[in-house]
Order: sequence, then structure tokens, then C-alpha cells
Amino acid sequence: MRPRIGITLGDCAGIGPEIVDLALKSDRVPKSAGYKIVGKYPDCSLGQPTLETARAAAVALEEAITLARRGELDAIVTGPIHKARMYEVGFKFSGQTEFFAERCGVKNFAMCLTGGKLTVALVTTHIALSDVPNALKQTEIVRVGLLLADFLRCRSLNLAAAGNLTALSGQVSKTDRPVTGGPCIAVAGLNPHAGESSRLGREEIEIIGPAIAELNESRITNHESRLLFSGPFSPDTVFHRAVEGEFDAVLCMYHDQGVIPLKLHAFHRGVNVTLGLPFPRTSPDHGTAFEIAGKGIARPDSMIAAINLAVELAEKK
Repeated sequence: MRPRIGITLGDCAGIGPEIVDLALKSDRVPKSAGYKIVGKYPDCSLGQPTLETARAAAVALEEAITLARRGELDAIVTGPIHKARMYEVGFKFSGQTEFFAERCGVKNFAMCLTGGKLTVALVTTHIALSDVPNALKQTEIVRVGLLLADFLRCRSLNLAAAGNLTALSGQVSKTDRPVTGGPCIAVAGLNPHAGESSRLGREEIEIIGPAIAELNESRITNHESRLLFSGPFSPDTVFHRAVEGEFDAVLCMYHDQGVIPLKLHAFHRGVNVTLGLPFPRTSPDHGTAFEIAGKGIARPDSMIAAINLAVELAEKK
């Protein structure tokens, strides 16, 4: 059966509706899948979000999750929302990632972003930077690391089975080929220069290092001939090393540590994917862009990449 992909438009005052329309009319998304626009959206002035447009975005998310849990959708692709307006209409989540996890009753989930030659997963996400050191736990690094390793293995098996080493979106990444011997994942340090042998912080020695050791002794890695997780590496060089092909992905300690290099490297091809859900959920890795909505200059590339990844994961679910 062809995968059934539900797509929400996000805040319809932004670029969501036009990039979805451009993506579906392009020849860059799989014809092997069926696509359904989820939600009812009000007439609005482009570039001018209102409580009504935010409410419609929230209702569409609820409808999408209901359809997926009923088995009527195989994957969900979400358009960008305006969180400030969403909060005003009662949206209680720090992001769409957290919304889907709560509605699915999933505690073991993570935010992952992939695009071009870079894939990252985030140990902590939508919290203040000042709160990161206290939130960083060995158990959380291990938990997110295992989810990331599972995701890389799944993608590798999908691509190998399909005999397809390049995505329809035109992305070419190190994970767009079978990962032999298991994925190679770099773990970023928290502090500058990964703590400089504890002179700039002890998190690498007391938390991150032990987590890497535990990961390499875990259920997913203990039958491999080589270590799958290595580090902690200095954050100022590890992403360059990953893009150059040394690593399949980077496990990051906080939100901007992973998102900034991903967007710098692949702004128009980045995809946000929620790990750990019972169905694939992806989204373009950009916002509502109200300032360019309706001007005919919004690029659909990230939405196309999000649709392609959703289809890929749904086909092998």
C-alpha cells in the first residue's frame, strides 16, 4: 500500500501554504505516496498572523495526530508555526516535537535534524542556555544517543534496500549510503575545546565521557567490531569533520550547538525529524517567514526534503 502522508500548513499567514503547494506540484517528491492536507484554514492577510491563524494551526496538529493514531496516516509533515501566537491560544508546548511526544504518550523521544552532509541530535532542546549544565545528565546523553543510532541504522537499511544512494531532494549525505559496521557518531563536548582537560569545565570528564563509555557498551553497540560513539570532541571542529565524512552524525549537548551548524551548512535542505514516535514526523527546518509570505520568493526545498524523508521512513516502518 502506498504511504499516506498528512501535511499541515502551519500558520497560514506565513509561507507554509505556498511551500507545500510548490512542493506537491514539483517533480521532486515521490509519486509512490499519497498526500493529504490536514486542517481547515481561515482567509487571512499574508504576513499578518492572528489568533485565528494560530488556532487553525493548533487544530490541524490535533487532527493530524488523531488520524495517525487511528492508522489513517503513515507519516506527518508539519508546516512552520508561530509559537508566540500559539501560546496565546492555549498551546502549552515548547515546540511541535514536544506536542507530538505528549500526544503519543512517548517519553523516549528526541529532536534530530538532517540536511546535506550533516545530521545532528540534541540532548537538551528548548531550555535556556543557563539551564543546560544542570540539565545535562549521563542518562539523557545515552538515551538520545541510542535513538540517533537507531535512526541512522534505519536510514541506512532503507537506502540499501531501495538501492538508492541519493535522495529525491538532491541531498547527498554521508548517511545516504549503507553504514557498514554500524554508524560512526561523534559526541560534542559542552565547553569550549571540550573542557580543555577540565580547565574550562568538568562536564566532559564527569558526565559526557562516562556516557560515551556506556553507549559503547549498550545493546545497540556491544556486538560491533569498533566503537560507534567517540569523543567528546571540541565543538568548534567536530561539525567540519562530520561534513568532511569522518562521522555519520554528531550528538549535541544543547539546541543551538547543533542547529546553528546544520542551518549554516544546509539551510534550504534541513529537516527536523522527531525520533521515538510510533510514526514518522518531519518538518522543514525553518520558520514562518512572515516577511516574505506571498511575495513569490519562498523556496520549497526544505519542505520537499521533509516530505521525502517522511515517505522514506514510512515505506519501511
